[in-house]
Amino acid sequence: MILFQLKCTSDHRFEAWFRDGAAYDAQAAAGTIACPVCGDTAVTKAPMAPRIAKGRTAEEKRAAVAAEVVRQLGELRRTVEENCDYVGDRFAEEARRIHYGETQARGIYGEASGEEVSELREEGVSVAAIPWLPRTDS
Repeated sequence: MILFQLKCTSDHRFEAWFRDGAAYDAQAAAGTIACPVCGDTAVTKAPMAPRIAKGRTAEEKRAAVAAEVVRQLGELRRTVEENCDYVGDRFAEEARRIHYGETQARGIYGEASGEEVSELREEGVSVAAIPWLPRTDS
């Protein structure tokens, strides 16, 4: 869509939207564009200043925030994988062993059910759930 500033032979100025420049040309040639003030169909494009965007739209801002969140979650995943031990479905068991001093304290990650996480927290074990994004979009 394109917005044109138009004027009639009486110099009345008004704006109108068109699908594209060719749509304006076709309608102007057919005489189907009329001045809303006087009804004159001899309409031409008036000089107009370009519109400069004042910033991103709300949707563009949301998309940018979402992309940044995905980027940060990817970075978090890389950091965890590089610095912590993966213990798989033994997460709750290993977290308890670390908490009670039965094994060396270290960062671990793995899988745990909601019930296991609740039990760990009740015991005073510090755990956090991380949204684990897939490595790729495919």
